[in-house]
Amino acid sequence: MDTPHHIEDGEPVRPGTVYLVGAGPGDPELMTLRGARLLGEAEVVVYDALVHQALLRLAHPEADMVFMGKRAGCVSPSQPEINERLIELARSGRTVVRLKGGDPFVFGRGGEEVLALSHAGIPCVVIPGITAGVAVPASLGIPVTHRGTAGSVAFVTGHPGKGRPDPVDWQKIATAVDTLVIYMGMTRLHDITAALLDGGRSSETPAAVISQGTTGDQRHVIATLGTLVEAVEQGTIPTPALVIVGEVVTVREEFTTLATAALPTGVLG
Repeated sequence: MDTPHHIEDGEPVRPGTVYLVGAGPGDPELMTLRGARLLGEAEVVVYDALVHQALLRLAHPEADMVFMGKRAGCVSPSQPEINERLIELARSGRTVVRLKGGDPFVFGRGGEEVLALSHAGIPCVVIPGITAGVAVPASLGIPVTHRGTAGSVAFVTGHPGKGRPDPVDWQKIATAVDTLVIYMGMTRLHDITAALLDGGRSSETPAAVISQGTTGDQRHVIATLGTLVEAVEQGTIPTPALVIVGEVVTVREEFTTLATAALPTGVLG
C-alpha cells in the first residue's frame, strides 16, 4: 500500500511511481515503445551514463532531467545515493522514469533500486530493455545460440566491484557453456582469458570484443581466446565493450547476405 509522506495544503501527497525503463543496447531506436511512451509522460527522468542522448529528446519538455551516471575511474554517485534520490523524487508525488542502459535487471543494478524503493513504500514498475549481451553480438552477425554449434550461453560480469571477491569461477565456467558473454570485462581481460585457458577452454576458441555496439561508433576485433588480449591492444578498442567467447563467433562468416554494419541513427538522430 502506498504511504503518504509530504503534506501540502493539509492533504497528504502520495508518492509517485518510479518506472525502471531499459534504454536498450545503444541505438536509441532499440528502446521499447512502452519505454518511449513513459519517457514522454514522466515528470522526472533520472538517466545514467550509457543512455543515448537522442533518447532524452523523447522526454516531456517540462520534465526535470537528472543525471545520475556512473563511469569507471570517474567520480560518480554511489548506488545508495541514487536509491535515495529516487525515493526523494517519488515522495514529492511526481512520476519518475529511471532510464538505464540495456535492461535494468541484467547487470543494471535494477534489483537494488527496486528493493530500496519497496522498502520505502514507493510503487515501482520495471520496463525491460534489450540487453547488450544479445543485441551487440547480433549487430555483428553473431548469434549467442545456434543449432549444432551452441546450445547454451552464460552472461557473466567481469567486474566484481571494488573490494569484492570475484563472483565468477572462471575456471569452472570455462567449459561449462558453449557461449560466454562477458560484460564489463575489459579492465581484467588478461586475467579472465588466462583463467579460462587454465580452466580448459582451448586457446583456439573464437572470440570477439565489440565496443559501443549497435551505434554508428561501433568497433570490434575478432581473434582467438589465446590472442584476444593482444588483438584488443593493437585495435585500441575503447570501453564500454562486450566480450564474446565461443564457436558462434565464426558462424557469422556463413551469413554472407546479412548486413551487420551498425546502422546510422534514424528518426531519433
